[in-house]
Amino acid sequence: MSQYQSEPLLRHRTVGVDVGGVIVGGDAPVVVQSMTNTDTADIDATVAQVAALHRAGSEIVRITVDRDESAAAVPKIRERLERLGVFVPLVGDFHYIGHKLLADHPACAEALAKYRINPGNVGFREKRDRQFTDIVEMAIRHDKPVRIGVNWGSLDQELLTRLMDENHANGAPLTAREVTREAIVQSALLSADLAEDVGLPRSKIILSAKVSQVQDLIAVYIEMARRSDHALHLGLTEAGMGTKGVVASSAAMGILLQQGIGDTIRISLTPEPGGDRTREVQVAQELLQTMGFRQFLPVVAACPGCGRTTSTVFQELAQTIEGDLRENMPVWRDKYPGVENLKVAVMGCIVNGPGESKHADIGISLPGTGETPAAPVFIDGKKAATLRGPDIARDFQAMVSDYIEQRFGDGTQRKAG
Repeated sequence: MSQYQSEPLLRHRTVGVDVGGVIVGGDAPVVVQSMTNTDTADIDATVAQVAALHRAGSEIVRITVDRDESAAAVPKIRERLERLGVFVPLVGDFHYIGHKLLADHPACAEALAKYRINPGNVGFREKRDRQFTDIVEMAIRHDKPVRIGVNWGSLDQELLTRLMDENHANGAPLTAREVTREAIVQSALLSADLAEDVGLPRSKIILSAKVSQVQDLIAVYIEMARRSDHALHLGLTEAGMGTKGVVASSAAMGILLQQGIGDTIRISLTPEPGGDRTREVQVAQELLQTMGFRQFLPVVAACPGCGRTTSTVFQELAQTIEGDLRENMPVWRDKYPGVENLKVAVMGCIVNGPGESKHADIGISLPGTGETPAAPVFIDGKKAATLRGPDIARDFQAMVSDYIEQRFGDGTQRKAG
């Protein structure tokens, strides 16, 4: 393989799993998912957030099912969402008493598209396998897939202790960190084996092994991929807030995705107080799109600015165009098939402006400091107009809308350059 390889490696071959009509694994593209942070028993708030996450592009949404009130709310949430035309698969996140909640609330068990089980807290000692088996049998009864989600914050301590003791008896060839990684991998694989022994087919099982450090996540998933063909859910747990969470998640998952590992991803960002939960969906989409795995939104290329671009016009215009595209995409996906492949350039001066604009489907080169107050617009690689005056931004927005209608609308298609 050339050291200059630029294409992602072949996807790790996994078994495809149908999650409420969304295929995870196999030959399907990497799926974006998210999780609500509302109290599931609050039906209004949960419906609103699920709908917002789905509108932002989440293809699967997980909700907490932690007590009787939340379990009883699930079928009502499902019904309300469908009345709104939102058919996104819902995943139930179960800890500690999932076996009891699913048994006591069969309507909840039926309304969910998938169950998430944490083998580290499904039960302890002699109850562990029995209660895990109860959930798996419930999944079989309702024909639902299961995600076996190991998390090192709630790792099976008996398994970890046994592996630590064995390592010590062997002269401690591995560090404690390496033993912990092995315990995470074994917890997932042993639980998957048990689920299959109970009767759940491999085509109904997804595995995840979430940790909070980048290098640990990479090491654990490389080993899981080496030892398993199960569909894999990627996620850096407790990634953090702001740029730290974005950078950590992107670094860890970017490396794994480039190696062909990962069938569905969730970016676990801690939102600012009162912040927008959909941010994690946007970051997941941008990661997959930036790496060339999927195309969700039109690309807006904009220069970073320098001493030649003391005006903020190009920054404001790029922000406005990108915001308009994201806001309109839920409607445009159906109205304008293929619009997600659109490339727009908003450049700030003559140095790279005309060249970048020619490479885009439609682009504008705004005047930099000291340049002639004129903005050439290029469409499909050719100069189409020169905008002047105080309404350059508004005029260009109108040209972008017109281009989308002409190229992607029901009428005559404009040929891309």
